Amino acid sequence: MSPAGHGGDRLVRTYVVTGGRDRPSRSHIDHITLITLTAFSPHLSRAQLNPEQLDILEALSHSCQSVAELGAVLGLPVSVMRILIADLMEADHVTARQRITDTTDLDRTLLEDVLAGLKRL
Repeated sequence: MSPAGHGGDRLVRTYVVTGGRDRPSRSHIDHITLITLTAFSPHLSRAQLNPEQLDILEALSHSCQSVAELGAVLGLPVSVMRILIADLMEADHVTARQRITDTTDLDRTLLEDVLAGLKRL
């Protein structure tokens, strides 16, 4: 995995890694979004990917990880990771899983039943 750079090189490097972009093409990716490889990622061409994107795919070959975890592994800021991951999503190499903290679809009754069951333990 490639290091993040030294001192003043860091800003230049992140600019080059993201192609000068400062925002991802997808806005739903945040630091706790879980990222995983798609089923057909191993069969897709990786010729157009940069070294950092290849490092992301390598890190995900073991298990899914959050954007923040991937950033820590690669030594890159979350803002840069979001851009790289959005590019990988557009190329169908990775997909984002629903965040664990997203409870919009959970039924309140179900949550109360689970809590009651835990209290009985």
